[in-house]
Amino acid sequence: MEEKILTGKKHGMLALFILFAIMFGSFALFICGVSLDDGLGVFLAILAMIVFIGDMIAFAGLKILRPQEALVLTLFGKYTGTLKGPGYFYVNPFSSAINPARNTQLSQSGDVKNGDGIQISGQSVKISNTNKLSLKVMTLNNARQKINDVLGNPVEIGIAVTWRIVDTAKAVFNVDNYKEFLSLMCDTALRDIVRIYPYDVAENIDTTGDGKADDGSLRGSSTVVAERIKNKIQESVDEAGIEIIDARITYLAYAPEIAAAMLQRQQASAIIDARKIIVDGAVGMVEMALNKLKEESIIELDDERKAAMVSNLLVVLCGNKDAQPIVNSGSLY
Repeated sequence: MEEKILTGKKHGMLALFILFAIMFGSFALFICGVSLDDGLGVFLAILAMIVFIGDMIAFAGLKILRPQEALVLTLFGKYTGTLKGPGYFYVNPFSSAINPARNTQLSQSGDVKNGDGIQISGQSVKISNTNKLSLKVMTLNNARQKINDVLGNPVEIGIAVTWRIVDTAKAVFNVDNYKEFLSLMCDTALRDIVRIYPYDVAENIDTTGDGKADDGSLRGSSTVVAERIKNKIQESVDEAGIEIIDARITYLAYAPEIAAAMLQRQQASAIIDARKIIVDGAVGMVEMALNKLKEESIIELDDERKAAMVSNLLVVLCGNKDAQPIVNSGSLY
């Protein structure tokens, strides 16, 4: 199904004046018919009523569109075209507008309940039900998903997708409900991409598909992951006439059942990394101290005393607590 834009229909104001003129003319014709007592009067009265009824039906062809709105029209089940752009239009009064996702409620912008309104600055604003399609940029904040990463660890992740309709015919006729379809495709794409990555950097994991291990991860490569999710969603919703403008990760965390264990693992890894830095620094300081003593000829130490000095310095520099020195007031030996 290809979109067909209706042109030459933006003459609603002229049609309105003509319809009002016909309506007043029917009133005048009816009064004229009632004033006559012969058969001609009856005929004129009946003709006036028929014209009036037809005129009332013709009023249904008047359509008003605001900026970034569209109306998909069908006539007796056949797609006739789409009205786009702001203006006052007149179309076939028997045409009907279709919007299969009108009553669909999702966690996204542009959704309101039937007969209810939306809250703006604490005030309820009434919005009537309509079959118009919004062409504005909208956001979909899908529910958080629990997905296993490439290592099998369950993680919770949520995304916000920015999208808009670019082909109204595809959105209305190619899928049953384009909003539900988009939401489902977002969930599917999210699962397909997340299972490729580890939560954090892991060894021997290939996230790019080139056969080489890399440093990709959900936590460290969120921009790359979001871009791949966006492209994956776009591939799935092309048939629905939807353009995915952007996708961003809004929430990322380990699932509650393993969050505590993973936190301990991260803490242990951080402690080990810190200890490595401390030991490297302590060894360098001990080496510098021994070289300085030797260069300045301050004292001559044999191997046993050097070993004792190295041991004491490492204990002082690498200890978690402040050292408690013991002062030797006797001879060195």
